[in-house]
Amino acid sequence: MSGPSGPRLAIALLVAGVTSAQAQSNASTERASVRVGAGQGIRLDGELRESVWQTVDSIAPLTQVEPSQGAAPSARTVIRVVTTGDAIVFGIQADNPPGVGLVAFARQRDAVLDTEDHIKIVLDTYLDGRSGYVFAVNPYGARYDALVASQGEGEDANWDAVWEAATSRTSHGWSAEIRIPLKSLLFRRGSSQWGFNVQRRIQHLQETDRWTSPERNYKVTHVSRAGLLTGLPVFDLGKGLSVRPAFTASAGKPAPNVGTESDADVSLDATQRLGANTLASLTVNTDFAETEVDTRRTNLTRFPLIFPEKRTFFLEGSDIFAFGLGTGDDVRPFFSRRIGLLNNYEVPLDVGLKVNGREHNTNFGALVVRTGDADAPAIDSLPTANTMGVVRIKQNVLRESSVGVIATVGDPVGRGNAWLVGPDLTYQTSRFRGDKNFLVGVWGLAMDREDLTGRKRAWGGKIDYPNDLWDIAFTYKWLGDGFDPSLGIVPRPNVQIVNFSADFQPRPKRPILGLHVRQMFHEFENTLVTDLSGQWESYRVFMAPLNWRLESGDRFEFNVVPVGERLTAPFEITDGVVIDPGSYHWTRFRLEGGLAAKRKLSGQLTWWFGDFYTGKLDELTLTASWKPSPLFIVELNATRNTGRLAEGDFLQEVVGTRFRVNFSPDLQLNSYLQYDNESDTFGTNTRLRWTFSPLGDLFVVYNHNVARELVAGDVPGTSIDRRRWGFLSNELLVKLQYAFRY
Repeated sequence: MSGPSGPRLAIALLVAGVTSAQAQSNASTERASVRVGAGQGIRLDGELRESVWQTVDSIAPLTQVEPSQGAAPSARTVIRVVTTGDAIVFGIQADNPPGVGLVAFARQRDAVLDTEDHIKIVLDTYLDGRSGYVFAVNPYGARYDALVASQGEGEDANWDAVWEAATSRTSHGWSAEIRIPLKSLLFRRGSSQWGFNVQRRIQHLQETDRWTSPERNYKVTHVSRAGLLTGLPVFDLGKGLSVRPAFTASAGKPAPNVGTESDADVSLDATQRLGANTLASLTVNTDFAETEVDTRRTNLTRFPLIFPEKRTFFLEGSDIFAFGLGTGDDVRPFFSRRIGLLNNYEVPLDVGLKVNGREHNTNFGALVVRTGDADAPAIDSLPTANTMGVVRIKQNVLRESSVGVIATVGDPVGRGNAWLVGPDLTYQTSRFRGDKNFLVGVWGLAMDREDLTGRKRAWGGKIDYPNDLWDIAFTYKWLGDGFDPSLGIVPRPNVQIVNFSADFQPRPKRPILGLHVRQMFHEFENTLVTDLSGQWESYRVFMAPLNWRLESGDRFEFNVVPVGERLTAPFEITDGVVIDPGSYHWTRFRLEGGLAAKRKLSGQLTWWFGDFYTGKLDELTLTASWKPSPLFIVELNATRNTGRLAEGDFLQEVVGTRFRVNFSPDLQLNSYLQYDNESDTFGTNTRLRWTFSPLGDLFVVYNHNVARELVAGDVPGTSIDRRRWGFLSNELLVKLQYAFRY
């Protein structure tokens, strides 16, 4: 596997795919379109009272994708679009099917709306068939926004924009108005049309309706299959300057035996449009006080967990910095959480500058940051004041494909001669054999740093056929023993990783065992990891002989998973439980059931059981949500791992509970409580967010942590040791920010 035949084969397949589909990519396809109207004085109340809504063009009727592809929708949806000079405004009328009520609970910003009634709008403002913006709203005005990601297969929901939405209930259903300021979007200079698609979810019927390409093989985020928004005027963007100062004040006790400490600081974020399609961003003395804490998770592997980026500065243009089809979490040449975070401590971000945009089918992004000296005992000895940078260029070729390069320089703790560079090439088409998705990608990376030896390079590729009936993929990765990118992450170097998956996903036309099954998922995924000489290190074969999703939205699943691990060094699963080197083989089983999210009480229970190394392991995971009203929502996630091994028993528990009080779409109070028995700490993160203006936010955040400590022999009349809860730390933060746009 480590020889040259692998890359030659991947390149040959890529060239063959490009050649065979060249005629398809050049073929013209008629695209549905709707013309934008001109309007002024629209009062954003969701009621569509203005006369302009009665005169401008509307899109053609939607078509069912689920449950009956190609059928007429159960209810009418009318969508019109106007421009007001500085914004684009969507007017939506969504009628209810006869006798069917709304399913909607969320009001908060960035709520996951996939399991509620909602309207989703996708804009391909560069008309490149590869990138785009996602905006969604539910009947209660909860707003969701994201960037199109993963070649249209996913969405980056951590991205946020300035925009507004208002909704209203009607006798026939609900209506909405969405206003997106043009200054919140980057778009092709001088273009009179954008890519555009609309999708509606009627959750009670588990129904999805779409405007263009209403086919199950495609997602609404496959913007190459979108329609067109035509008649766009030449927009006046003014000076294109946005300046957002922020003031943060904090007070609290960072440790039990210290006094209360307080601090106040100011930070500045500014953006300048360099034309319609490029944005320069500056951040000074950056503060991330409002960022929500990470969710605690258990880890029974030898490798670190990867958490998503949530910080606003790094999320703008994050889709451009994505690299390499099939790299996944095994290799990320640039992972922004390596900047400003070290050993779970914050490192000051003194200044950062970023430029990202698209021009003449070229996507480009560049980032340079300067971090300061950290004030944390665990990292005081490390030189954290450093300058780091990354450059990413990606050229669009053919209709949906791309070729690019990425380069990074610098190191978070100042290790010298740190750099990385590498190309990636992705061929993609949504017209394979007429109407199927097909992707082939290859990538390579080389890097260096003064403390490294060995083979400091990596390469790999993927062949992917992601469609509704058959979803098949093959991925290969080769990671050198010295490959450790300073601004990236590689949980497991010095390996070859081979993954093959094949999922058959039929939709029965008749009930099975009296159950109305929407879709069945027969899944097979095999992952093999070897060292660079080809000797196996681990394997995992995931099989789902039973995975049914019912018409009601409820689901159940049964899995069989043979696993193998070859340990070359002792592995400490948890404190005091150490597995000796050797080869281990076992089989795991999973039972899982879930209640449809349309219910006020919904959730999922998962039970993993079976062998584990030298004994047994039971893993129970519960996620649940109780939604008595849109005002108040309770969410629970809990995991309990019970291990009984020859080397010793262990118990891991992680519990998280989130309380949401949603006074309105612009005022929310969330409290997230977490406990894990490994650290034996209990923490709360309570956050009030008031969006008093589309451009301004007030955050009030309170963090409180306690820990259980061992107290020796303080029970009267005994010498029994016991544990009691003791204060660990707390902090109250207030942050006020407002953006001035010129």
